[in-house]
Amino acid sequence: MKAPEQYDPSKPSKTDMPAPTAGQHNNKHNKMAKSPAIPVGTPTITQTHKQTVQADKKPFQWQFLLPKYWGIWLLLAIFLPMIYLPLRWQFWLGRKLGILIYKVAGSRRRDTLINLRLAFPEKPEAERELMAKQVFVNQGIGVFETLCAWFRPNIFTRTVSISGLQHLVTAKNEGRPVILLGAHYTMLDLGGLFCAQFFALDCMYRTQNNPLLDWFIYNGRTNIFGTQISSRDMRSLVNSIKAGHVVWYSPDQDYGLKQGVMAPFFGVPAATITASRRMAKLGDKQHPPALMALHTYRQTPDNLPKGKRPHYHLTITPELDNYPSDDEVADATRVNEVLEGLIRIDPTQWMWFHRRFKNGPDGRTDIYR
Repeated sequence: MKAPEQYDPSKPSKTDMPAPTAGQHNNKHNKMAKSPAIPVGTPTITQTHKQTVQADKKPFQWQFLLPKYWGIWLLLAIFLPMIYLPLRWQFWLGRKLGILIYKVAGSRRRDTLINLRLAFPEKPEAERELMAKQVFVNQGIGVFETLCAWFRPNIFTRTVSISGLQHLVTAKNEGRPVILLGAHYTMLDLGGLFCAQFFALDCMYRTQNNPLLDWFIYNGRTNIFGTQISSRDMRSLVNSIKAGHVVWYSPDQDYGLKQGVMAPFFGVPAATITASRRMAKLGDKQHPPALMALHTYRQTPDNLPKGKRPHYHLTITPELDNYPSDDEVADATRVNEVLEGLIRIDPTQWMWFHRRFKNGPDGRTDIYR
């Protein structure tokens, strides 16, 4: 059974569709109406950016010119000029890129299908195949979204809305730092750019194994985040928390059980890092960090209609009360439940190609073999 061309999690089945009502005959015309032009004088993304401090960029290293890095330079030479195309064209290119990667990246495709089978056993195989393909399509678009976030942010002017901001504002008004639990969504750093339209934030990151990629990604992110904190740099993390900053941290990947516990994620036992518990204990005990979760979501279909701008939505959850508790497994389970609930809004905008379930209670599993 061949999967349809695009997975749409919000599309109801035919049996769920209500009968047409008066006025719906004009819906098609309304949907195709062009978006209103941005009024003259509207502040741009860079003008409303809340970044208070910009970190120094990492210096260029002459070793980056060695032949082993030429492949990366070639990819950059191909993709960077493309971010100056209209977003509709970038989305089209991103779809083609995602479909190409889906076809040629056999191991990543297999890992994605295995993850989806574990997380959504109730869905037919054809639907999971469709979801997997859409994950790669969204990631292909995410490549352009991320590059634009770093180097052409104003293209996203007036494309974002937010809910739950009051939870973060309340904590900040109380003089408390905020640990913002994110996830590895396919739009990547575009979510950080949108957050910075409402509040300044630092981020935690894992150093890339490839030095050139690490240099490029780190320097791109300096245009969005205040401080980029290495996962091994506890001193900088403590300093950010003591200063009352908002720190974006994503605990949704499998880093083993040396600093984690087993907790269910989409109903599957998963190695879950417990660093957020330790982070929540840092700083001033009179004004402890508030732990919240962040969801970033592209609401616009990937086949962006002509004349339309994309729209994105941020959701900030209420603070996790009584966190951390005395039970680290219960705390890890709570965090996973919150993130799972947000990911389910559109599962195909989360990076299912990572080996989320590679570790079990007794070490590495053979799930992905």
